[in-house]
Amino acid sequence: MQSVSILITNDDGYGAEGLKALEESLAEIGTVWVIAPDREQSGQGHALTLNDPLRFHKRGPRHFVVQGTPTDCVYLGIHAILKAEGRPRLVVSGINRGYNLGDDITYSGTVSAAFEATLMSLPAFAISQEIRADSPVDFGAAGRFARVLAREILERGMPADTLFNVNVPRRPPRGVRVTHQGRRIYPGGVIERIDPKGRTYYWIGAQSADWEDDPKSDFAALGDGFVSVTPLHLDLTNYKVMDQLRRWNLEL
Repeated sequence: MQSVSILITNDDGYGAEGLKALEESLAEIGTVWVIAPDREQSGQGHALTLNDPLRFHKRGPRHFVVQGTPTDCVYLGIHAILKAEGRPRLVVSGINRGYNLGDDITYSGTVSAAFEATLMSLPAFAISQEIRADSPVDFGAAGRFARVLAREILERGMPADTLFNVNVPRRPPRGVRVTHQGRRIYPGGVIERIDPKGRTYYWIGAQSADWEDDPKSDFAALGDGFVSVTPLHLDLTNYKVMDQLRRWNLEL
């Protein structure tokens, strides 16, 4: 199975421990290409660099650093870096330091990299590791599950227009659950501060949020100690309201 080509990326940057753990785990089932941002790109979402030139640098055999976003890494990887090698059989993004659950996936560079691969009709999944600020991060279980899931995808294929968002609990997993996206309850607001020169600045995301109580959600699975696997679809259309919208007075 060593002939199978796998592209991996992340949003924590090329030097991240989670990326190294992912590479080591997936190297057991294929030839891994590491194409990652040169710095942390958390919260970049599906940003694609259009108004500035993109550059990449080779750091070793099948290792490349891109001066851009996770989405840039996948796009440049497929269309430039791996152009002569051919398209990879699988794209994996992670292992992210910290979970990507529920509504937060819309901000996640980790998940967006997998979205970009799916837009190119490539099988892909994103994988994230729950962390705790006062404890060292162990990526072992996440790496092992990434290998298990990768094997299944390579053998079974992926449903059309679908990617998987995977979250691994901090403690040893009790099992695996197939879940749907949870919903956050945001307190709202920002934190305002004054710098030494008397200028106002703000922090976004510094307030804690809660989650809706939903036992079938990704958040509930992680809270119960299970690996969460959420299938995501590229089509964001809300089909349930289309007929209702057609009855609105929208004529020009």
